[in-house]
Order: sequence, then structure tokens, then C-alpha cells
Amino acid sequence: QVQLVESGGGLVQPGGSLELSCAASTTVGSFFEMGWYRQVPGKQRELVARFSNSVGRNYVDSVRGRFIISRDNAKDTVSLQMNSLKSEDTAVYYCSARTYGGMEYWGKGTLVTVSS
Repeated sequence: QVQLVESGGGLVQPGGSLELSCAASTTVGSFFEMGWYRQVPGKQRELVARFSNSVGRNYVDSVRGRFIISRDNAKDTVSLQMNSLKSEDTAVYYCSARTYGGMEYWGKGTLVTVSS
């Protein structure tokens, strides 16, 4: 059973930065795709950024230029560097992974709060 564990969430002021990390219990290079999603109460979970072996990195428009997703095959982690944070970035952030066979895995989430 693949496990994904997120860390790095917390409280940050608007304009600040935060880095989230997702540690996988298996080789991240074995996944077809890994990504970060976020969800606020009452809304659907939305894609924030993903790293795909077929198309590389892509981002939702609202974070492009501010967030950077990266993958460290040696450490089996996927990170999300978040800069110039805004109050609307407040959400629970989830790490996800998809195998070549279509299996999908999720972490339990980490809360990011952007507030002064």
C-alpha cells in the first residue's frame, strides 16, 4: 500500500512563502504523475500543480508564476514551493500520485492558512 505524507503547512502572512513536502513510501519515479491539490470547505478539490512524466509541470492559472512543483527522486519526495501567498490560497493541500496502471493515491492533507 502506497503512503503519501504531507508536511510543511502552517500559518503565514500574505506575501509570505511556504514549502510543502510530500514523502512517498515508494519510489516517486515509478509514478506516472504526482501533484498537489487543495480544498476549502464547501468547494471541490482543485488541482494546484502537477508533475507528469508525459507533459512535465503544469499549474492552475491562479498560482502560475508564484508556485513551483519539484520532484526529488533520490529522496522520494515531491515539493511545492509557494511564494507571494494570498488569502485565497488558504486551504487544505493534498499530495496525490497516479501510477501507470491508473491507481490513484492521496495523502491526508496539510492545512495552509494565509492571514495577517
